[in-house]
Amino acid sequence: MSDRIRIDFVYRSIRSGYFSILKVFQPIERVLKDNINHLEAPCYRFNVWSVCKNLSWMYAQRDKHTVYHLTGAMEYLALALRGCHTVMTIHDMSTLNIPGNKLKKYILRKFWLELPLKCASQITCISNTTRDALLREFPEISPQKVSMIYNPLSPEFRYHPKEFDALCPVILHVGTTPNKNLQRVCQALRGISCRLVVVGRLSRQDLENLHENKISYLNKVSLSDEEMLQEYRQADIISFPSLYEGFGMPVIEGQATGRVVLTSHIAPLTEISGNAVCYVNPESVEDIRRGFDRLISDSFYRDELIKGGLENVRRFDVDQIAMHYRKLYEKVLRNH
Repeated sequence: MSDRIRIDFVYRSIRSGYFSILKVFQPIERVLKDNINHLEAPCYRFNVWSVCKNLSWMYAQRDKHTVYHLTGAMEYLALALRGCHTVMTIHDMSTLNIPGNKLKKYILRKFWLELPLKCASQITCISNTTRDALLREFPEISPQKVSMIYNPLSPEFRYHPKEFDALCPVILHVGTTPNKNLQRVCQALRGISCRLVVVGRLSRQDLENLHENKISYLNKVSLSDEEMLQEYRQADIISFPSLYEGFGMPVIEGQATGRVVLTSHIAPLTEISGNAVCYVNPESVEDIRRGFDRLISDSFYRDELIKGGLENVRRFDVDQIAMHYRKLYEKVLRNH
């Protein structure tokens, strides 16, 4: 990048515990290196006072030589950057599905998406699925303004060979929010010899479900990046049959480590997987069980998935993704 150009990556406050977006863009920051500034909004709560304080803070950062990259979860900050060089990343369209009355839904749509989208110089979506949904929902936005750039794979995730334990495989299940489908996974694994490692805080209902289905399990919470990497390396199967995802990084991380992945036959998981996964219907306990059974019993199938997965992850190389962003920042500066 030119010495005259500064890129400010803008994140939600780290106090929110919202680390996933930070983990996506930190590798890109490290690749771009020069003239990169890391900003975190002062408030993480979504209330009127916090939003106003964040907008005031963002307005004070304005500089005509800077490209501001709003990395996600705080799209409304584009309102304070109207007229500036602004790139906005949309991870999914879940904001439109947040429960609430009509007034709340109207405010979220108007001030979290519709108006900010108009203020942004360029918009990126992390999958074609999200890009298509965005353009359908907001047809007034020009398609030329919206690019698709995948999330990058962190360079720490590399092939790590492990002999598959067909007698009692370690199954790594990443996430415990309702969309991660842990309840059906437990039901599907009932009677299957395995050890389930669940990453994420378990609810009382989750614990009851694990015990009712007689699952041998370990629960891991608040893992560091290195600890999470070790969980992938120690696993035999990655379990990710989500009901809904904006991207699905555990699929890519599992493939990069050389593990077989069970995931849902839904977009965007079908888009990012390269078909090198075991697809299941996430709403069918029987189909999830069928998938686990095949992964455990069919060594040829596993070998083919691992080979295809290692090929697929090349699409998510961080250097390649950073190059796409560099070109986009330069485009924003040329057009303003």
